[in-house]
Amino acid sequence: MIKVGILDGQTVQALIVAKQLSKAGFRVILFCDSRLSYGYYTKYAHERLICPSPETQIEEFNNFFLKYIESNGLDVVVPMTDYSAKYLSKNKAVLLDKVAFSIPDYEIFMNGYDKNQLMKVCLNNNIPHPMTIDLSSLEKGSEVMGFKFPALIKPNQAAGARGFKKVKSFKELWKSYETIYKEFGDCHAQEFIPKGGRQFEAQILIKENEVLMSTINEQIRYYPKEGGSSCFNQTVENDHIIEICTKTLRLIKWEGFADFDLIEDPRDGSIKIMEINPRVPACIKASVIAGVDFPKAIVELSLNQPITTYAYKPGNYLRYFSLDLLWLFSSQNKLKLLKSWLNNFFSRKHFFQDGEIMDPVPFIVGAFSGIVKQLDPKFRSKKRGLNKALLFVIEMDMLLLLV
Repeated sequence: MIKVGILDGQTVQALIVAKQLSKAGFRVILFCDSRLSYGYYTKYAHERLICPSPETQIEEFNNFFLKYIESNGLDVVVPMTDYSAKYLSKNKAVLLDKVAFSIPDYEIFMNGYDKNQLMKVCLNNNIPHPMTIDLSSLEKGSEVMGFKFPALIKPNQAAGARGFKKVKSFKELWKSYETIYKEFGDCHAQEFIPKGGRQFEAQILIKENEVLMSTINEQIRYYPKEGGSSCFNQTVENDHIIEICTKTLRLIKWEGFADFDLIEDPRDGSIKIMEINPRVPACIKASVIAGVDFPKAIVELSLNQPITTYAYKPGNYLRYFSLDLLWLFSSQNKLKLLKSWLNNFFSRKHFFQDGEIMDPVPFIVGAFSGIVKQLDPKFRSKKRGLNKALLFVIEMDMLLLLV
């Protein structure tokens, strides 16, 4: 039986990845940095290992991973986070002799993963993107004529929205820059796209410039509402999005899986590329329920096997229940929004990102781990308004398991 390792297996996306790989006949091994998490308790894993984090303990993780491979063997490895994907790319020359995976070479990887480098590729090739300036190339206190405010300071290599800061002028930008730079490294400034446009996430598997499969999610709701994670998505079709994403991947010579974040600018209706996530995203289950089995295809590509073809059937909904519930509770008109929030809740086209009836334990443990985070004063100070929702989250988590 082919052994497939899932790096950062504690994540919510590890649930559907483990399920699909297990159904395909692979032996699934989770490498987790915590037991108190979604992925660790999925019934679809054959083996679970607690290991150092590839984000905060890179050297320790490398030693652990190499020792495991040498002692136990591993056929394929698939990363769930930016950090484990970066680890594989950076150590590709050594690791490919020991285990198979599909990650671009490091220079190519960084051209996509580094947000500032990606924006330069878009600028030089007339690909729609927000106006961006490289702060590392400027003298502190200087200004760039024509740059639009408000804007966001963004670390070049931070995952998610960590380190992002909204500013209204160059004076405010440079005042905030030093603190962000000290924690996250080089940054860029990017025009802030105003509210009113749609947001999308596109998944593409590409080999030798040929798109093997693709899917798109329209991100309908987020939590927190400003710069948060998507909590309610719908699978859609949009040829233009696939076209500009494919053009970008071909320009940087990307091979394997890529996940794009895009935003529609309400001022002119254009859809702009924001970033590339070089790994399986949290919402990958949306692709699976739409008929496209990316987890299995990634393993097939890694092993240089024929890639199974799939018929993409959009129109399904994916809800990250815990976050979507917090979205509702953070809204001002909760009762008015409740009816629309419940739309498609019991539809056959509606699915839950953070659990399912046939694999309920991850849902319970994952929700509990979220509550533990809310009780942490440092985390709570960054996420105002969550405390009021804690008791209701517990009650609704248990209710959903009974539905």
